[in-house]
Amino acid sequence: MKKILLIEDNHEIRENIAEILALANYDVLEAEHGKAGVELAKAQKPDLIICDIMMPQLDGYGVLHMLSKNPATSGIPFIFLTAKSEKDDFRKGMNLGADDYLTKPFDDLELLDAVEMRLKKNEILRADFQKSAQGLNDFMQEARGLEDLNNLISNERKISVFKKKQPLFAEGQYPHALFFLSKGKVKTFKTNEEGREYITNLYKEGEFIGYLDLLEDQAYRESAEALEDSEVCIINKEEFHSLLYQNRDVANKFIKILSGNLADREERLLKLAYNSVRKRVAEALLLVEKQYQQNQGQASKVPISREDLANIVGASKETVIRTLSDFKDEKLISINGGKITILNLEKLARMRN
Repeated sequence: MKKILLIEDNHEIRENIAEILALANYDVLEAEHGKAGVELAKAQKPDLIICDIMMPQLDGYGVLHMLSKNPATSGIPFIFLTAKSEKDDFRKGMNLGADDYLTKPFDDLELLDAVEMRLKKNEILRADFQKSAQGLNDFMQEARGLEDLNNLISNERKISVFKKKQPLFAEGQYPHALFFLSKGKVKTFKTNEEGREYITNLYKEGEFIGYLDLLEDQAYRESAEALEDSEVCIINKEEFHSLLYQNRDVANKFIKILSGNLADREERLLKLAYNSVRKRVAEALLLVEKQYQQNQGQASKVPISREDLANIVGASKETVIRTLSDFKDEKLISINGGKITILNLEKLARMRN
């Protein structure tokens, strides 16, 4: 049963709306003013909030502003109730992040239609999208419908092909787009004054690339290059920002998608900073295997060159090759025709520093 929070200072109106929602099989929470509504929203995490604008103590705009600042409540669909119909009121509410407006008086069907539509669209946005070009198009299509972004988002998203070793962007360039890897493999890396690379991350199908600098609106701090022939969907900067800033649901969805790998990345960088070369080579092999695992089972091929492996480890190619030779002697990996296959994942994972 969906939980709806109703914030309305007029007892008669609040009672009438609550009765309509209860008859439609919704669980209704009631608050008689804005401050009580904010506390209830934080404590109960309702599926949707219906809120009057003109209230004592804290008006509807204040309620929406406070809930939008709280990560736990910022994604809850929000419908305003108002006796006013001036355009400035609509604009102010939408700019703050309201999802819909109901102007008093309204009938039962109008109320229930608005509630049902908001709940349905919020469920779609919160659902995991298929990590493919079609999945991206499906998600963008749903996002477009929420705030009438027809002029900003095309129905069909163009796929760009990047050949092996072709750059997507370079360190120091100014970001102009968000990249979604539809097919293939991509690495991001930093280069020192001597031209030596350090690989900062590996990307696989279904992941976004280059979002941090785009969000912070600053030059790229790393470069991105295709590890093999890859297909990439490119979302231009204006479109990306419009999605983020014009709809709270879309912003929350993108934030969850884009931040998915940050914790893993920070942990990996910490390990690489303090571990021995032997431990770092083991961690690098496990990282590549995790990202690009091709077959389930004990023996897993590692689809990466010795040079790129060395750039993940942060050591010379010769040092990495010697360590790989030691791992081969210890029956941790096999090397055949230059291809590395992991024979014992558990021992690599438990390797002492």
